[in-house]
Amino acid sequence: MTGTERKVFQKYYPPDFDPSKIPKAKGQRNRQFIQRKKFNMRRETAEGESYLGMKIFRFYFRCPNCLAEITFKTDIENVDYKAEHGATRLFDAFKFYQEQERDKEHEEERRKRMP
Repeated sequence: MTGTERKVFQKYYPPDFDPSKIPKAKGQRNRQFIQRKKFNMRRETAEGESYLGMKIFRFYFRCPNCLAEITFKTDIENVDYKAEHGATRLFDAFKFYQEQERDKEHEEERRKRMP
C-alpha cells in the first residue's frame, strides 16, 4: 500500500445519517492550572511599575482548553503572581494562613470565656 492510497478525499454519508445522534465527550469547563506547569507565554515589562527597583513582568498565554487569553503579572512583594484577566485564584496561601491565625485567636478567646 502506498502513501496515496491511505488518503481519503471523498467520504460517503448515507441519506439517513444524523450527526446529532453521535455521542460527544464533554470536557472540563473550570480547569485548574498548576503554578509550575510549563506554557508558551509572551512576556512584557509592565510600564511604570516596579517594586524596590525591580521590574514587574506581565505574562500572556492562552488556555489550552478554550483558547481564551489569560494575563497575570509578577507580585514581587508577596513572591507570587497576580491574575489580571481571564483567570480566578482558587487558593491563596497567604489568605489561608491569615484565616488559620484568626481561627486560633477565636479559639483562644472562646477558651478564656469558658471556665
